[in-house]
Amino acid sequence: MPSTIAGVESEIRSVTQDEIELVCEVHREAFDGREEEPRLVQLLHAAGKTPISLAAHFEGTIVGHVLFSPMILDPPKPCLGIVGLAPVGVLPEHQGRGIGSRLIREGLLACGEAGYRAAVVLGEPDYYGRFGFERASERGIGNEYGVDEPFMVVELKKGTLDEASVTVKYQPELRWYGL
Repeated sequence: MPSTIAGVESEIRSVTQDEIELVCEVHREAFDGREEEPRLVQLLHAAGKTPISLAAHFEGTIVGHVLFSPMILDPPKPCLGIVGLAPVGVLPEHQGRGIGSRLIREGLLACGEAGYRAAVVLGEPDYYGRFGFERASERGIGNEYGVDEPFMVVELKKGTLDEASVTVKYQPELRWYGL
């Protein structure tokens, strides 16, 4: 969906196989040279566990990226499709322009359109609360790490979490990352 950033048209669209290394470079720059986020992107894409992977394009360059991967539920509940948001990054020179927020909003919309019913994130409550995320434990969603306040969930389909009572686990590709 096209929009403008500083008066120039930009677009958010699905990442292609040819763009994965460019997306990885965005994360390297966004996270001060760290390799954890690029590795995460590469592993999840290689495993085919990236139902939603969006890039923000600005003046012919990828300036931001967000990825959602399916969560493992315990006990298994096939009808309760939950995805995890990680990572999201924007090139430093483009931060503060709403690109990350737009990626998250459009990513959540795309997840809902793809049939996912909820999304989780492990992050800053004040930031992710702007997108409707709330403390997951208050909605019956636990996690394998025992963290509470920074582990949040947002319903993509109303009523999904009314009686969820489930523990979510990240994909094995994320375990080395600490998730």
